[in-house]
Amino acid sequence: MAIEDDVLVIGGGLAGATAALAAADEGAQVRLVSHKQSTLRHASGLIDILGYTPAGEGPIVDPFAALADLPEGHPYERVGSEAVREGLSFFDEIAGDAYDGDHTDANALVPTHGGTVKPTARYPTSTAAGVASDDRDTLLVGFETLPDFEAPLAAAHLEAAGAPFAARGITVRFPGIVRDDAKVTRYAHLLDHDEAVETAAGETTAREALADIVRSQLEDETRVGFPAILGDDHADAVRADLADRLGVDVFEVPMGPPSLPGLRLEDMLYEALEDAGVRVTTGVPVVEYETAADGRIDHVVVDRNGTEIPHRADEYVLATGGLVGKGVRSERERVFEPIFDCHVPHPADRYDWFVDDVFGDQPYARFGLPVDRELRPLDVGDEPEFENLRAAGAVLGGYDFAAEKSGSGVSLATGYVAGQRAGTEAGR
Repeated sequence: MAIEDDVLVIGGGLAGATAALAAADEGAQVRLVSHKQSTLRHASGLIDILGYTPAGEGPIVDPFAALADLPEGHPYERVGSEAVREGLSFFDEIAGDAYDGDHTDANALVPTHGGTVKPTARYPTSTAAGVASDDRDTLLVGFETLPDFEAPLAAAHLEAAGAPFAARGITVRFPGIVRDDAKVTRYAHLLDHDEAVETAAGETTAREALADIVRSQLEDETRVGFPAILGDDHADAVRADLADRLGVDVFEVPMGPPSLPGLRLEDMLYEALEDAGVRVTTGVPVVEYETAADGRIDHVVVDRNGTEIPHRADEYVLATGGLVGKGVRSERERVFEPIFDCHVPHPADRYDWFVDDVFGDQPYARFGLPVDRELRPLDVGDEPEFENLRAAGAVLGGYDFAAEKSGSGVSLATGYVAGQRAGTEAGR
Protein backbone atom coordinates (compact mmCIF):
# COMPACT_ATOMS: atom_id res chain seq x y z
CA MET A 1 0.00 0.00 0.00
CA ALA A 2 1.33 3.42 -0.97
CA ILE A 3 1.66 6.18 1.61
CA GLU A 4 -0.52 9.04 0.37
CA ASP A 5 -0.29 12.79 0.95
CA ASP A 6 -1.36 15.97 -0.80
CA VAL A 7 2.20 17.23 -1.25
CA LEU A 8 5.50 15.34 -1.07
CA VAL A 9 8.66 17.39 -0.67
CA ILE A 10 11.94 15.69 -1.51
CA GLY A 11 14.87 17.32 0.29
CA GLY A 12 15.39 18.57 3.83
CA GLY A 13 17.44 21.76 3.46
CA LEU A 14 16.24 25.35 3.62
CA ALA A 15 14.34 25.13 0.32
CA GLY A 16 12.66 21.83 1.21
CA ALA A 17 11.67 22.91 4.71
CA THR A 18 10.30 26.21 3.39
CA ALA A 19 8.34 24.45 0.66
CA ALA A 20 6.83 22.01 3.14
CA LEU A 21 5.84 24.81 5.52
CA ALA A 22 4.36 26.90 2.70
CA ALA A 23 2.33 23.95 1.40
CA ALA A 24 1.07 23.19 4.91
CA ASP A 25 0.14 26.86 5.26
CA GLU A 26 -2.20 26.33 2.31
CA GLY A 27 -3.97 23.56 4.23
CA ALA A 28 -2.31 20.64 2.46
CA GLN A 29 -1.29 17.38 4.10
CA VAL A 30 2.47 17.40 3.60
CA ARG A 31 5.27 14.90 3.92
CA LEU A 32 8.99 15.68 3.65
CA VAL A 33 11.50 12.95 2.85
CA SER A 34 15.26 13.31 2.62
CA HIS A 35 18.16 10.99 1.93
CA LYS A 36 20.51 12.34 4.59
CA GLN A 37 20.56 14.79 7.46
CA SER A 38 19.78 18.35 6.50
CA THR A 39 22.62 20.36 4.96
CA LEU A 40 21.61 23.26 7.20
CA ARG A 41 24.17 22.14 9.80
CA HIS A 42 26.88 23.02 7.28
CA ALA A 43 25.44 26.50 6.61
CA SER A 44 26.54 29.75 8.23
CA GLY A 45 23.03 30.49 9.47
CA LEU A 46 23.06 33.80 7.55
CA ILE A 47 20.18 34.55 5.19
CA ASP A 48 21.53 36.27 2.08
CA ILE A 49 19.33 37.61 -0.71
CA LEU A 50 21.83 39.05 -3.16
CA GLY A 51 25.27 40.29 -2.16
CA TYR A 52 26.88 40.72 -5.59
CA THR A 53 25.63 40.97 -9.16
CA PRO A 54 26.26 38.07 -11.56
CA ALA A 55 29.04 40.25 -13.01
CA GLY A 56 30.71 40.43 -9.59
CA GLU A 57 29.79 44.01 -8.73
CA GLY A 58 29.17 44.75 -5.07
CA PRO A 59 28.71 44.41 -2.24
CA ILE A 60 25.13 45.42 -3.00
CA VAL A 61 23.50 47.81 -0.55
CA ASP A 62 19.85 47.17 -1.50
CA PRO A 63 19.38 43.65 -2.90
CA PHE A 64 15.77 44.27 -3.90
CA ALA A 65 16.74 47.20 -6.13
CA ALA A 66 19.15 44.89 -7.99
CA LEU A 67 16.67 42.09 -8.70
CA ALA A 68 15.21 43.77 -11.80
CA ASP A 69 18.57 43.62 -13.58
CA LEU A 70 19.08 39.88 -13.22
CA PRO A 71 19.19 37.85 -16.45
CA GLU A 72 16.35 35.77 -17.82
CA GLY A 73 16.33 32.31 -16.28
CA HIS A 74 17.75 33.40 -12.93
CA PRO A 75 15.56 31.88 -10.17
CA TYR A 76 14.65 35.36 -8.90
CA GLU A 77 13.59 36.36 -12.42
CA ARG A 78 11.41 33.26 -12.60
CA VAL A 79 9.45 34.00 -9.41
CA GLY A 80 9.57 37.82 -9.41
CA SER A 81 10.72 40.30 -6.78
CA GLU A 82 7.44 40.28 -4.88
CA ALA A 83 7.79 36.54 -4.28
CA VAL A 84 11.29 37.17 -2.90
CA ARG A 85 9.79 39.60 -0.39
CA GLU A 86 7.01 37.18 0.49
CA GLY A 87 9.46 34.33 1.02
CA LEU A 88 11.58 36.49 3.30
CA SER A 89 8.51 37.65 5.25
CA PHE A 90 7.47 34.01 5.61
CA PHE A 91 10.89 33.29 7.12
CA ASP A 92 10.56 36.28 9.45
CA GLU A 93 7.32 34.87 10.85
CA ILE A 94 9.01 31.53 11.54
CA ALA A 95 12.19 33.04 12.99
CA GLY A 96 10.54 35.58 15.30
CA ASP A 97 13.16 37.29 17.46
CA ALA A 98 15.89 34.75 16.64
CA TYR A 99 16.97 36.82 13.61
CA ASP A 100 17.60 40.52 13.00
CA GLY A 101 17.44 42.65 9.86
CA ASP A 102 13.73 42.82 9.06
CA HIS A 103 13.65 46.57 9.78
CA THR A 104 15.32 47.45 6.48
CA ASP A 105 15.71 46.45 2.82
CA ALA A 106 19.44 47.12 3.02
CA ASN A 107 22.01 44.38 3.42
CA ALA A 108 24.00 44.22 6.64
CA LEU A 109 27.72 43.46 6.47
CA VAL A 110 28.42 40.62 8.88
CA PRO A 111 32.05 39.69 9.69
CA THR A 112 32.88 36.04 9.07
CA HIS A 113 35.60 33.78 10.45
CA GLY A 114 38.04 34.63 7.65
CA GLY A 115 37.93 38.33 8.38
CA THR A 116 35.75 39.12 5.37
CA VAL A 117 32.32 40.71 5.61
CA LYS A 118 29.29 39.08 4.02
CA PRO A 119 26.34 41.10 2.69
CA THR A 120 23.27 39.50 4.20
CA ALA A 121 19.60 40.39 4.65
CA ARG A 122 18.88 38.48 7.86
CA TYR A 123 21.34 37.37 10.50
CA PRO A 124 21.11 35.55 13.84
CA THR A 125 20.62 37.83 16.83
CA SER A 126 23.84 36.37 18.20
CA THR A 127 25.81 38.19 15.46
CA ALA A 128 23.93 41.51 15.63
CA ALA A 129 26.39 43.38 17.87
CA GLY A 130 29.20 42.65 15.42
CA VAL A 131 27.86 44.13 12.16
CA ALA A 132 30.46 46.14 10.28
CA SER A 133 28.31 49.30 10.13
CA ASP A 134 28.84 49.63 13.89
CA ASP A 135 31.97 51.72 14.46
CA ARG A 136 32.79 50.49 17.97
CA ASP A 137 36.28 49.10 18.49
CA THR A 138 36.28 45.32 18.53
CA LEU A 139 38.23 42.54 20.21
CA LEU A 140 38.09 39.18 18.43
CA VAL A 141 38.85 36.12 20.56
CA GLY A 142 40.12 32.85 19.12
CA PHE A 143 41.06 29.62 20.89
CA GLU A 144 44.22 27.54 20.71
CA THR A 145 42.22 24.35 20.20
CA LEU A 146 39.96 25.85 17.49
CA PRO A 147 42.23 26.52 14.50
CA ASP A 148 39.31 27.30 12.17
CA PHE A 149 39.19 30.82 13.60
CA GLU A 150 42.48 32.75 13.65
CA ALA A 151 41.36 35.87 15.48
CA PRO A 152 44.50 38.00 14.90
CA LEU A 153 44.38 37.25 11.18
CA ALA A 154 40.63 37.93 10.97
CA ALA A 155 41.12 41.27 12.75
CA ALA A 156 43.93 42.24 10.36
CA HIS A 157 41.74 41.37 7.35
CA LEU A 158 38.87 43.48 8.69
CA GLU A 159 41.10 46.51 9.11
CA ALA A 160 42.69 45.99 5.68
CA ALA A 161 39.20 45.83 4.16
CA GLY A 162 38.44 49.28 5.55
CA ALA A 163 36.13 48.39 8.42
CA PRO A 164 35.08 51.61 10.21
CA PHE A 165 36.46 50.45 13.56
CA ALA A 166 39.68 49.26 15.13
CA ALA A 167 39.89 45.48 15.35
CA ARG A 168 42.30 43.48 17.47
CA GLY A 169 42.58 39.70 17.71
CA ILE A 170 43.89 37.45 20.46
CA THR A 171 44.23 33.69 20.88
CA VAL A 172 43.61 32.17 24.31
CA ARG A 173 43.06 28.76 25.88
CA PHE A 174 39.44 27.67 26.16
CA PRO A 175 38.83 26.52 29.76
CA GLY A 176 38.08 22.83 30.05
CA ILE A 177 39.21 21.79 26.55
CA VAL A 178 42.72 20.56 25.76
CA ARG A 179 42.17 18.62 22.51
CA ASP A 180 42.27 20.37 19.16
CA ASP A 181 39.80 17.91 17.63
CA ALA A 182 36.93 18.68 20.03
CA LYS A 183 33.63 19.23 18.24
CA VAL A 184 32.05 22.68 18.32
CA THR A 185 29.15 21.12 20.21
CA ARG A 186 31.56 20.28 23.05
CA TYR A 187 32.45 23.96 23.49
CA ALA A 188 28.75 24.83 23.39
CA HIS A 189 27.87 22.13 25.92
CA LEU A 190 30.43 23.40 28.43
CA LEU A 191 28.96 26.89 28.25
CA ASP A 192 25.32 25.77 28.05
CA HIS A 193 25.61 23.93 31.36
CA ASP A 194 28.32 26.18 32.82
CA GLU A 195 30.27 23.07 33.76
CA ALA A 196 33.01 23.02 36.39
CA VAL A 197 36.53 23.42 34.98
CA GLU A 198 40.00 23.45 36.50
CA THR A 199 42.12 26.59 36.19
CA ALA A 200 45.44 27.69 37.68
CA ALA A 201 43.47 29.44 40.41
CA GLY A 202 41.41 26.35 41.20
CA GLU A 203 38.00 25.02 40.23
CA THR A 204 35.45 27.42 38.74
CA THR A 205 32.80 27.36 36.00
CA ALA A 206 33.35 27.51 32.23
CA ARG A 207 31.67 30.88 31.78
CA GLU A 208 33.45 32.50 34.71
CA ALA A 209 36.82 31.15 33.61
CA LEU A 210 36.30 32.33 30.02
CA ALA A 211 35.19 35.78 31.16
CA ASP A 212 38.22 36.07 33.47
CA ILE A 213 40.61 35.23 30.63
CA VAL A 214 39.06 37.70 28.19
CA ARG A 215 38.58 40.48 30.75
CA SER A 216 42.32 40.49 31.39
CA GLN A 217 42.91 41.08 27.66
CA LEU A 218 40.38 43.90 27.14
CA GLU A 219 41.71 47.36 26.42
CA ASP A 220 39.37 50.08 25.12
CA GLU A 221 37.10 47.74 23.13
CA THR A 222 33.38 47.93 23.83
CA ARG A 223 32.41 44.70 22.07
CA VAL A 224 33.92 41.23 21.89
CA GLY A 225 33.47 38.68 19.11
CA PHE A 226 33.83 34.95 19.72
CA PRO A 227 33.65 32.10 17.20
CA ALA A 228 30.10 30.79 17.00
CA ILE A 229 30.32 28.28 19.86
CA LEU A 230 28.54 30.22 22.62
CA GLY A 231 25.99 27.61 23.58
CA ASP A 232 23.31 25.75 21.69
CA ASP A 233 20.24 25.01 23.80
CA HIS A 234 20.83 28.15 25.92
CA ALA A 235 22.79 30.33 23.50
CA ASP A 236 21.02 33.59 24.38
CA ALA A 237 21.62 33.04 28.09
CA VAL A 238 25.30 32.21 27.55
CA ARG A 239 25.86 35.33 25.48
CA ALA A 240 24.01 37.56 27.95
CA ASP A 241 25.93 36.09 30.89
CA LEU A 242 29.31 36.67 29.23
CA ALA A 243 28.33 40.22 28.27
CA ASP A 244 27.33 40.92 31.88
CA ARG A 245 30.57 39.50 33.25
CA LEU A 246 32.71 41.42 30.73
CA GLY A 247 30.75 44.66 30.80
CA VAL A 248 30.73 44.88 26.98
CA ASP A 249 28.52 43.59 24.16
CA VAL A 250 29.25 40.06 23.00
CA PHE A 251 28.62 38.63 19.54
CA GLU A 252 29.36 35.49 17.55
CA VAL A 253 31.36 35.30 14.33
CA PRO A 254 29.81 32.80 11.85
CA MET A 255 32.04 29.80 11.22
CA GLY A 256 32.50 27.20 8.51
CA PRO A 257 30.96 23.73 8.80
CA PRO A 258 29.93 22.19 11.09
CA SER A 259 28.10 25.32 12.16
CA LEU A 260 26.21 25.91 15.39
CA PRO A 261 24.17 28.77 13.84
CA GLY A 262 23.28 26.30 11.08
CA LEU A 263 22.26 23.70 13.66
CA ARG A 264 20.15 26.29 15.47
CA LEU A 265 18.47 27.22 12.18
CA GLU A 266 17.81 23.54 11.49
CA ASP A 267 16.25 23.08 14.93
CA MET A 268 14.05 26.15 14.43
CA LEU A 269 12.76 25.01 11.03
CA TYR A 270 12.15 21.41 12.07
CA GLU A 271 10.27 22.53 15.16
CA ALA A 272 8.12 24.65 12.84
CA LEU A 273 7.55 21.61 10.59
CA GLU A 274 6.41 19.58 13.59
CA ASP A 275 4.10 22.36 14.73
CA ALA A 276 2.63 22.59 11.21
CA GLY A 277 1.87 18.87 11.16
CA VAL A 278 4.37 18.05 8.41
CA ARG A 279 5.47 14.42 8.50
CA VAL A 280 9.27 14.20 8.22
CA THR A 281 11.27 11.10 7.34
CA THR A 282 15.05 11.17 6.93
CA GLY A 283 17.45 8.53 5.70
CA VAL A 284 15.13 7.43 2.90
CA PRO A 285 16.47 8.08 -0.62
CA VAL A 286 14.01 8.23 -3.50
CA VAL A 287 15.10 5.44 -5.85
CA GLU A 288 12.34 5.25 -8.46
CA TYR A 289 9.18 6.89 -9.74
CA GLU A 290 6.18 5.92 -11.84
CA THR A 291 3.98 8.08 -14.05
CA ALA A 292 0.24 7.86 -14.63
CA ALA A 293 -1.40 7.57 -18.05
CA ASP A 294 -1.60 11.38 -18.33
CA GLY A 295 2.15 11.76 -17.81
CA ARG A 296 1.91 13.13 -14.28
CA ILE A 297 4.01 11.60 -11.52
CA ASP A 298 1.85 8.92 -9.90
CA HIS A 299 4.19 7.92 -7.08
CA VAL A 300 7.82 7.69 -6.02
CA VAL A 301 9.54 4.81 -4.28
CA VAL A 302 11.79 5.34 -1.29
CA ASP A 303 14.32 2.91 0.12
CA ARG A 304 13.77 2.48 3.87
CA ASN A 305 16.49 0.18 5.21
CA GLY A 306 16.31 -2.04 2.15
CA THR A 307 12.51 -2.03 1.88
CA GLU A 308 11.03 -0.18 -1.08
CA ILE A 309 7.96 1.84 -0.09
CA PRO A 310 5.80 3.78 -2.57
CA HIS A 311 4.77 7.34 -1.67
CA ARG A 312 1.93 8.88 -3.66
CA ALA A 313 0.98 12.57 -3.70
CA ASP A 314 -0.98 14.98 -5.85
CA GLU A 315 1.96 17.40 -6.06
CA TYR A 316 5.73 17.02 -5.68
CA VAL A 317 8.51 19.47 -4.84
CA LEU A 318 12.11 18.63 -5.69
CA ALA A 319 14.59 20.38 -3.36
CA THR A 320 17.58 18.06 -3.35
CA GLY A 321 20.38 20.62 -3.80
CA GLY A 322 22.86 21.22 -6.61
CA LEU A 323 26.17 19.66 -7.58
CA VAL A 324 27.48 19.90 -4.02
CA GLY A 325 24.36 18.31 -2.51
CA LYS A 326 24.18 15.71 -5.32
CA GLY A 327 20.77 16.93 -6.45
CA VAL A 328 22.56 17.44 -9.77
CA ARG A 329 25.19 14.93 -10.85
CA SER A 330 27.75 14.62 -13.58
CA GLU A 331 29.41 11.82 -15.50
CA ARG A 332 32.09 12.09 -18.15
CA GLU A 333 29.55 12.65 -20.91
CA ARG A 334 26.58 14.33 -19.23
CA VAL A 335 25.11 16.30 -16.36
CA PHE A 336 21.78 15.09 -15.04
CA GLU A 337 19.21 15.19 -12.25
CA PRO A 338 19.24 11.69 -10.71
CA ILE A 339 15.68 11.15 -9.41
CA PHE A 340 13.40 12.15 -12.30
CA ASP A 341 16.15 12.51 -14.94
CA CYS A 342 15.09 16.08 -15.57
CA HIS A 343 16.90 18.04 -18.26
CA VAL A 344 20.04 19.93 -17.18
CA PRO A 345 21.39 22.20 -19.94
CA HIS A 346 25.17 21.94 -20.38
CA PRO A 347 27.74 22.10 -23.20
CA ALA A 348 28.29 18.87 -25.08
CA ASP A 349 32.05 19.20 -24.68
CA ARG A 350 32.93 18.58 -21.03
CA TYR A 351 35.95 20.87 -21.35
CA ASP A 352 33.49 23.71 -21.74
CA TRP A 353 32.04 22.97 -18.31
CA PHE A 354 34.89 24.84 -16.62
CA VAL A 355 37.62 27.41 -17.19
CA ASP A 356 41.27 26.96 -16.24
CA ASP A 357 41.30 29.89 -13.84
CA VAL A 358 40.29 28.34 -10.51
CA PHE A 359 38.90 31.71 -9.43
CA GLY A 360 37.23 32.38 -12.77
CA ASP A 361 33.56 32.39 -13.74
CA GLN A 362 32.95 28.63 -13.81
CA PRO A 363 30.10 27.50 -16.13
CA TYR A 364 29.36 24.45 -13.98
CA ALA A 365 28.40 26.71 -11.08
CA ARG A 366 25.22 27.60 -12.99
CA PHE A 367 24.27 24.03 -13.92
CA GLY A 368 20.79 23.06 -12.77
CA LEU A 369 17.21 22.70 -13.84
CA PRO A 370 15.58 25.32 -16.07
CA VAL A 371 12.03 26.07 -14.87
CA ASP A 372 8.97 27.99 -15.96
CA ARG A 373 7.35 30.67 -13.83
CA GLU A 374 5.47 27.96 -11.94
CA LEU A 375 8.87 26.44 -11.10
CA ARG A 376 8.10 23.32 -13.12
CA PRO A 377 11.29 21.79 -14.59
CA LEU A 378 11.44 22.13 -18.38
CA ASP A 379 12.54 19.52 -20.88
CA VAL A 380 14.81 20.13 -23.86
CA GLY A 381 11.81 21.55 -25.76
CA ASP A 382 10.97 24.02 -22.96
CA GLU A 383 7.86 22.09 -21.96
CA PRO A 384 7.18 20.99 -18.37
CA GLU A 385 8.72 17.61 -17.59
CA PHE A 386 5.73 16.82 -15.33
CA GLU A 387 2.70 18.98 -14.58
CA ASN A 388 2.80 18.13 -10.89
CA LEU A 389 6.53 18.60 -10.17
CA ARG A 390 8.13 21.82 -8.99
CA ALA A 391 11.74 22.49 -8.11
CA ALA A 392 13.30 24.82 -5.54
CA GLY A 393 16.67 25.83 -4.15
CA ALA A 394 20.12 24.86 -5.39
CA VAL A 395 18.79 22.24 -7.83
CA LEU A 396 17.77 25.19 -10.03
CA GLY A 397 20.11 26.47 -12.71
CA GLY A 398 20.87 29.90 -14.08
CA TYR A 399 22.72 31.38 -11.13
CA ASP A 400 25.94 31.05 -9.12
CA PHE A 401 24.84 31.18 -5.49
CA ALA A 402 28.39 31.20 -4.12
CA ALA A 403 29.56 34.16 -6.19
CA GLU A 404 26.30 36.10 -5.82
CA LYS A 405 25.83 35.34 -2.12
CA SER A 406 22.23 34.45 -2.94
CA GLY A 407 21.88 30.83 -1.85
CA SER A 408 19.58 31.24 1.15
CA GLY A 409 17.43 33.84 -0.57
CA VAL A 410 16.87 31.64 -3.62
CA SER A 411 16.01 28.71 -1.35
CA LEU A 412 13.50 30.81 0.58
CA ALA A 413 11.87 32.48 -2.42
CA THR A 414 11.62 29.40 -4.63
CA GLY A 415 10.78 27.10 -1.72
CA TYR A 416 7.97 29.41 -0.69
CA VAL A 417 6.56 29.71 -4.23
CA ALA A 418 6.91 25.99 -5.00
CA GLY A 419 5.26 24.97 -1.73
CA GLN A 420 2.48 27.52 -2.01
CA ARG A 421 1.65 26.54 -5.60
CA ALA A 422 1.83 22.83 -4.79
CA GLY A 423 -0.42 23.26 -1.75
CA THR A 424 -2.94 25.27 -3.76
CA GLU A 425 -3.02 22.79 -6.64
CA ALA A 426 -3.37 19.83 -4.29
CA GLY A 427 -6.42 21.48 -2.74
CA ARG A 428 -8.28 21.85 -6.01
